[in-house]
This record gives sequence, C-alpha cells and structure tokens, in this order.
Amino acid sequence: MQDTDDRRGSEDGSDVPDKGAEIPTDGETAPRRPEHLTIRIDRQEYRVPPELLDRGDLTGRQIRRLANPDIGPDRDLFEVVPGGSDRKIGDDDRVRIRNHMRFFSAPAVINPGSERDGITAPGHEGRRHAAR
Repeated sequence: MQDTDDRRGSEDGSDVPDKGAEIPTDGETAPRRPEHLTIRIDRQEYRVPPELLDRGDLTGRQIRRLANPDIGPDRDLFEVVPGGSDRKIGDDDRVRIRNHMRFFSAPAVINPGSERDGITAPGHEGRRHAAR
C-alpha cells in the first residue's frame, strides 16, 4: 500500500514535489513540511519519522541512529554536497533536513596498513613488501 504523500501520478511529474521543496496546503499561504522525508545513508533509503521533523533539523547523532545498524563511533558521517566538498557532520552538528538528502559514512581513522605499526589491510595478511 502506498502513502498518499508519495504522489507520482502525472507523466510530466507536475504533481511530484521538487526535491527538498515544502508543500503548500490548501487555504494556507505559508508552506508546510511534508509529513515524512526520505534520506539516503550509505546508499540505503530511510524515512525520517515525523516526530524528528518537528524542529526541521536533526543532529548528527540522530542521523547516525536512523541507519540500520546505527553508524558507530568508529565511522565519520558526511553530507553529500552536490558540486561541492562533502561536509563532515559531528554528533552535535545540526543539519536542516531536505527530502532526498544523501549521507555516507567512512572509517574515522584510515591507516594504509603499515605492517610496521602492526596493522595490515584486510586481504593482505601474510604478504611481505619489498623494502624501498
């Protein structure tokens, strides 16, 4: 069963709200936010529950908890910024949520797998590299 907010009726898309657009209601001059928004985290789609939309923004911590499983402290969270540099989102940073926003996580510490440090990249165990 499809929600009434997921309108896709016309062929030209004229009744589909623009990404991130607020939808005006009949008889109101001020637009209101849709009842739910959808965002992507690590290429998975998640619906933002209406109770989290009251303020219109979420903290990085709240975004991390939307993912299933939660994004742990060993990973950094980033907002995808089309045409610009992606923005790192801290746990207490507030993000104004728009429909179809995209986020991704990446390891918080990236180590190229130096055997000297006792850490080896997965799949490279037991391999020796020639001294340079």
